[in-house]
Amino acid sequence: MTATIQTLDTPDGAFTLVADADGSVLASGWTSDPETMLNRIHPGLRPEDVREGETAAADAVRAYYAGDVAAIDAVPVRQRGTELQLAGWKALRRITPGAPLTYTGFAAALGSPRAVRAAASICARNAPALFVPCHRVLRGDGSLGGFAWGLDVKRALLAREGGALL
Repeated sequence: MTATIQTLDTPDGAFTLVADADGSVLASGWTSDPETMLNRIHPGLRPEDVREGETAAADAVRAYYAGDVAAIDAVPVRQRGTELQLAGWKALRRITPGAPLTYTGFAAALGSPRAVRAAASICARNAPALFVPCHRVLRGDGSLGGFAWGLDVKRALLAREGGALL
């Protein structure tokens, strides 16, 4: 499989994304290191050939940073995981910008209110960050919790989306 990798400058730093031939984002995040991005992709989806170039998803990133926080919603993503992980990643895409959930609320949205650790793991294993907005999940006390790309980025994304901390 061939994929395209592209790095954009954003107000939150370098943002790199990897998209497959049909435009689905396989991985993305706030780094300029291609290896970091490729290592986040499930081995069964990892491309054999990666080339630098322009991706369709880059337009959505630019629009998001220009104020259209819904621009990321229509971008296709591709991940591989367990049934619960796949359901979780779909559920993350349904969290309204500006209305973050707690890990407990996210677990409840998955139909398993006691599966808070599983909910946190789903967020941690999310490869196409921003497009699958795991940054919209917070600790029960309203604090930021973790984020693979740093708490400053998570805080900035939530502020950009108009979300007050719980």
